[in-house]
Amino acid sequence: MQVWLAVGHTDMRRGMNSLALQVQERLKRDPHAGDLYVFRGKRGHLVKILWHDGIGMSLYAKRLERGRFVWPAPAKPALAQAGGIVAISAAQLAYMLDGIDWRNPVRTWRPEVAG
Repeated sequence: MQVWLAVGHTDMRRGMNSLALQVQERLKRDPHAGDLYVFRGKRGHLVKILWHDGIGMSLYAKRLERGRFVWPAPAKPALAQAGGIVAISAAQLAYMLDGIDWRNPVRTWRPEVAG
């Protein structure tokens, strides 16, 4: 299984059918192949993950209360419009979902412990 980040930002009003169509048409990949496709909203605090497990499609959403998800910047502005993708590891995805910079694992924000 591969983890793919969709470069640029995505309209977070989209549901699983619309995101699957985006994977097919813009990213030129098969959304039913079992890979994870990760999309980030414009403000950077919300991601959606699309995954097909062989039985059905799943859509996972996560919003950070503080901070933003670290996202690769497109090398060229046209790349974001063309639907570029970047592959990351499952461990890097886990870091990202915890609010940690997956390129340099340091927490971007952690809630304070009440004492």
